[in-house]
Amino acid sequence: MLNIVLFGPPGAGKGTQSESLIEKYGLIHLSTGDIFRANIKGETDLGLLAKSYMDKGHLVPDSLTIDILRAEVLKANSSKGYIFDGFPRTTAQAEALDNFLKSINTSITLMLALEVEENELKNRLLKRAAISGRSDDADPAIIENRIAVYNKETAPVKDFYENQGKLITISGIGSIDEITNRLFHAVDTRNA
Repeated sequence: MLNIVLFGPPGAGKGTQSESLIEKYGLIHLSTGDIFRANIKGETDLGLLAKSYMDKGHLVPDSLTIDILRAEVLKANSSKGYIFDGFPRTTAQAEALDNFLKSINTSITLMLALEVEENELKNRLLKRAAISGRSDDADPAIIENRIAVYNKETAPVKDFYENQGKLITISGIGSIDEITNRLFHAVDTRNA
């Protein structure tokens, strides 16, 4: 089973690149952002609670995130594997994910970390806001806070997987196809 954590700051291209990885390797896509947005759109209790954090540029608490992700993994029941997009965002979440996957006799295969410099991230997010209408991408102050939260709280998760020998950093600069090819090469090399 191939289980990938696709990692990077807001605007790094995780959503775009996950589509190619899913298609090539037959993985189930688990995006906490998509899961939360679906719950927000459906106005579920979880969605409203998640929205209250997201609107401020804060992370949704670990316990809430882990519970919803666990339910999605069990519902999807993949035999080929999963791509975790936007999760884990904290070391505590990474530990909880490892424990949960161990309980279903699998583990994370590798973390693919997209590296993109901050000004490029800001430009990408503002462009995405214009196209998608996502309010969290339109406000420069919220973008700044999201990047700061990523750097302070989320970036250390790379160390967790690096210590397990599972971290592969990938340049997120270039054309979509160039970045996709770098990701495919990393996965194929690791699984050879």
